[in-house]
Amino acid sequence: MSSAQRPLGPREFQLVLLRRMADHQPDLVADARRALGASLTEQRDANRRWQAASHGPGGRGGRGGLSRYRAVLGAPEATARRQVGDLVCEAHQWPVPLWPDLRFEVVAAPGGAVWNEWLVRAPGAPAPRLTCADDLAPWSCTVDEVARAFAPVRPLEGTAPTRWGLAFALPDGRRCAAEFTWGLLQRTALDHRGP
Repeated sequence: MSSAQRPLGPREFQLVLLRRMADHQPDLVADARRALGASLTEQRDANRRWQAASHGPGGRGGRGGLSRYRAVLGAPEATARRQVGDLVCEAHQWPVPLWPDLRFEVVAAPGGAVWNEWLVRAPGAPAPRLTCADDLAPWSCTVDEVARAFAPVRPLEGTAPTRWGLAFALPDGRRCAAEFTWGLLQRTALDHRGP
């Protein structure tokens, strides 16, 4: 069965996550792709098929958004209710073998429309200690962890879907901008002019 005929599964979904990260961290992505035993062609094919499903009927924001993740990833490892303003949503989490200390989380509104989708720290997994610029290594931490460690932060508009940014001050007074893909840190830019 060709890859185009085989249903998307957890392995292919990880290739989708890697595709967007390749813009910032091509070497880390190449290593991770090899760990999955996948070729660049397989990665591109998985991403193309995921994008086609995302933009088709019932894509990300539609009623079928959550069901699409269930079809690809199976039953979530954990589901919890989460209050978002006046609305009670559900947060669903799946393991991601490439990052065993992380979970892929989908926050869905009643009816299954997806509001957010990103990598978060797994329950019980130790969070990294973030105190300075040297601690902000690619793939070491999530959006939430950086926001907590360097509060207050200012959200920055992402450069593409699934991308986020944060601006904040480091303890030494330098300004920092951090970019995330699927919620995982990709790179930082420091203002070396000081406080």
